[in-house]
Amino acid sequence: MYEPFVINPLGPHFVHVFLALVVSCLLIILGWLTTRNLSLIPTAIQNVMETYVEGMTDFMAGTIPGDVRPHVPLIATLFLFILFSNWIGLVPGFIAPTSNWNTTIAPAIVVFFYYHYWGIKKHGVKNYLKHFAGPVWWLAPLIFILETIGHLARVLSLSIRLFGNIMGEETLLFILFTLVPFLLPIPLMFLSLFFGLVQALVFTLLSIVYIALAVEEHEEH
Repeated sequence: MYEPFVINPLGPHFVHVFLALVVSCLLIILGWLTTRNLSLIPTAIQNVMETYVEGMTDFMAGTIPGDVRPHVPLIATLFLFILFSNWIGLVPGFIAPTSNWNTTIAPAIVVFFYYHYWGIKKHGVKNYLKHFAGPVWWLAPLIFILETIGHLARVLSLSIRLFGNIMGEETLLFILFTLVPFLLPIPLMFLSLFFGLVQALVFTLLSIVYIALAVEEHEEH
């Protein structure tokens, strides 16, 4: 539930990196179990994952214009990675990888480059950069700088929000376990399950919105 103060010869962030790799391995195993025996009559795990993918596709279709299927692999994987990373911190002796900023900034950077890539692919480099300049030509240099800062701020917003909330939740649980080791922390752990789900949804929803803003059609001013 917390990271003890010890001298770690492998580096101060080794535990978070290791547990992030554990979560990644769990997702790989889940994908392998789902796809190893695909059939028209799905197994239980195939049925669950097909329902999840269809639900995520429908969820994205309400926000992103056009065909959302190319974006499903990233968004669906991103949600599960963040969700499992949040929940693994509830296992006694474990900490959530997302309680470290070095973990949360990685998917934020991936989302940053991803939606810019699709924005350029959809509109072309020239037209996409025009979106950064604004409608008034003589204000274009200033607007371009402000827009660039705003897009960079998205990376910080995505990563710091998730990191801060999960770290605060783990700190609170550790304090409660220290003060009241029985009964009281148990309902809070169930609340933490819901809280971890909400944080994964927020990160995923914001990522979907950024993709939608990048690929949407802009009116000519």
